[in-house]
Amino acid sequence: MGLKVGITGGIGSGKSYVAHIFQALGVPFYNADKEAKELMNTSATIRQELIDAFGDAVYDKNNLLDRPYLSSRVFKDSDQLARLNAIVHPVVIEHGKQWAERQTFAYSLKEAALLFESDSYKSLDFTVLVTAPEHVRIARVMARDNATEEQVKDRINKQMSDKDKMELTDFVIVNDGDQPLLPQVLKLHTFLIEASLTVK
Repeated sequence: MGLKVGITGGIGSGKSYVAHIFQALGVPFYNADKEAKELMNTSATIRQELIDAFGDAVYDKNNLLDRPYLSSRVFKDSDQLARLNAIVHPVVIEHGKQWAERQTFAYSLKEAALLFESDSYKSLDFTVLVTAPEHVRIARVMARDNATEEQVKDRINKQMSDKDKMELTDFVIVNDGDQPLLPQVLKLHTFLIEASLTVK
């Protein structure tokens, strides 16, 4: 097992794009948000706890998660959202740990939108934060999601700020469209491979 590295970033920062550059370098890659969606359908633990919390209607007649229904229950209700996260995050964190332990590369990369908010960063060796100026992030999300500026700003304001994330992260990659990404990624990639050699 190599080093366990987490990568995150606010909406529109381009964290997934940066993560895929690492993946192209041969780094094993775990997408926590994607795995969470899968586990909400396949984990018996999550299934039972979601039914207990939100009722039988949370799964449809095909036994698949009814995402619109669940979204309607947690949207604009911070207590219900916290309840959902308390059910899903521990299972995903454990699943990610078990995955990382099976990897044989110098390090593995876990991408998670809520890396710090879920406390999953505490089980990692290093964390990487992808940042971009707010106006750049807003423009990217407006183009990607066909959203208004106000809608994007609202989503950004609901997330943990980059300033707070920077106090917790080990490395920052700037994805502002001006500074080249590849040299930043390659420098960090080299560091992590060298760092892995000192860990036994």
